[in-house]
Amino acid sequence: MTKGYVGRVLHVDLTNDIINVEQPGEDFYRFYMGGSLMGLYYVLHNTPPGVDPLAPENTIVFTTSVITGAPISGQSRLTVTAKSPLTDCIGDSQSGGFFPAELKFAEFDAIVVKGRAKHPVYLWLQDGEAELRPAEHLWGKHTGEVENLLKKELVNNKIQILQIGPAGENLVRFAAIMSMSNRANGRTGMGAVMGSKNLKAIAVQGKKKPNLADKEKVLEIAKWGSDHFEDSDIYGLGLLGTAGITGSQNKGGGLPTRNWDSGVFEGTDAISGEEMTNKILQKRDTCYACTVRCKRIVEVKEDPYQVDPKYGGPEYETLAVFGSYCDVDDLEAIAYANQLCNMYGMDTISCGATIAWAMDCIEQGIINKEELDLQFGNAESMVRLTEMIAKREGIGDLLAEGSARAAAKIGRRAMDLVVAVKNQELPAHMPQKKRSLALIYAVNPFGADHQSSEHDLSYKYYSDQMEKIGLTEPQPDGVLNEEIVRYALITQYVYSCMDSLNVCQFVFGPAWQLYDLEQLAETVCAVTGWKVSVEELLLIGERRLNMQRSFNAREGIGRDADVLPKKLEKALIGGPSDGLNIPFDEVEKAKDWYYAMAGWDVKTGLPTKAKLDEIGLGWVTDLIS
Repeated sequence: MTKGYVGRVLHVDLTNDIINVEQPGEDFYRFYMGGSLMGLYYVLHNTPPGVDPLAPENTIVFTTSVITGAPISGQSRLTVTAKSPLTDCIGDSQSGGFFPAELKFAEFDAIVVKGRAKHPVYLWLQDGEAELRPAEHLWGKHTGEVENLLKKELVNNKIQILQIGPAGENLVRFAAIMSMSNRANGRTGMGAVMGSKNLKAIAVQGKKKPNLADKEKVLEIAKWGSDHFEDSDIYGLGLLGTAGITGSQNKGGGLPTRNWDSGVFEGTDAISGEEMTNKILQKRDTCYACTVRCKRIVEVKEDPYQVDPKYGGPEYETLAVFGSYCDVDDLEAIAYANQLCNMYGMDTISCGATIAWAMDCIEQGIINKEELDLQFGNAESMVRLTEMIAKREGIGDLLAEGSARAAAKIGRRAMDLVVAVKNQELPAHMPQKKRSLALIYAVNPFGADHQSSEHDLSYKYYSDQMEKIGLTEPQPDGVLNEEIVRYALITQYVYSCMDSLNVCQFVFGPAWQLYDLEQLAETVCAVTGWKVSVEELLLIGERRLNMQRSFNAREGIGRDADVLPKKLEKALIGGPSDGLNIPFDEVEKAKDWYYAMAGWDVKTGLPTKAKLDEIGLGWVTDLIS
């Protein structure tokens, strides 16, 4: 009898209207665990090389993990995997909420979708049964509307709904997939892939909770987390959410401002987590079985920016991209832009960063002001353009391609202002201040990402925890030497593992999180009955990273794509980070070390056959050669 996982993977062929269920064996689950690693298995096997990401042949996979649905904080996470229409690389995206646990309760571990439906459809899963239903009546509607309509249609207020909004239907290349109208699988454009398949939504409901190998141990670990939460380093996430770091980022000169010209923003106090809590916060929300309650729910009752609580509230990244990136200090306008992204289904980071790039182009005279009335500091135009992008109206049609693709159509001067890697816009953590991120942003297989490794300061301030994973030589600030590269790679394995076990990176992790890696291993053991070590967790992460790079290798993407944007070479202006930049020769040397440590070909940056064989992925060599 299975423990933790259900043992059922749903396969949906939209072109031929065929649904069937695969029942993988225990060895499969032990090797892949779930999440990103499991998704990669199906994408590599089912998506042909060189396929257009918006073609029917691009397979999209929705995965839980072997511990999803257990009654413990941080486990209700969903990974979506497909070839990305934003980057043309592997696409990878995580979200939380209640949908992931409910999918497990509905008796499915994963959903593998290929093909394209002739007309819009939604997938209805309940207690082990699955059917496709017409969705023409849902097409074109906002996420909040669809939530209400499906709950009424299915006569069930307990269902959980994963869906795209109009931005996904319009194939905005950074379209998100939404649940609860406020939880986003946001990065890499997975919403556009779902839209290209005419798949509007997946609705789930189930009653079967996972079997646990050692229920008492699971509850003991859960109770430990609840008892220690107020004394932990993540307690502030409950109080202020991720928005709580806005002030400290700015104080250290690490808050990207005016499209990354500076690391300090004069209007920080007006958009801080404290200001949001005092001014517009309605309540805190949570994910299934989680004690942290870090999700913000905000409300604005006055015009012009009325914000409905159903659409949640902005995270730190959202406050930064629509705020400091754009030189906007209007908190209500930022909250409204966040609402628009959640209504239409768009990644806030790429959307806000693309608007900031357009503002920069106007300032530099590259885009005509008459063509687009959008200057730094113009909150009203920023909000209007957010909606234009979602609808692909006017110049919003160009910006819906993302800043890198839009710039390529305008010319070299516009390209020099883009702040993206592999066409994906940079998040609001500055590698000028956190040097290991310069490397990770460059080499990460699915584009720049701030949640793919531990940030620099953890090596110094959590040295006892770092020793548990073989990192024993904390380094001074501001260096990108061989030891920091080793630190970046090993913690990248850790975060890769967490995205395969589908656990929240605020709750489980190697440093400041509520639970450490030993407790994560204990949790997997208690749920599944397997004897899992921290070393095995790191191996899971290594496999995932190698499979992502292997997918890219199959698409002809290697070291030549691991390039930082030119703007990072330019010195920052003002505050503690004044004059800081990223020397690209330093990054090139770091990449040499990184590839060699990973066991990859230093010249191409691609996994070698020997490395793939070593970690049990010999079959991947045959698929990519």
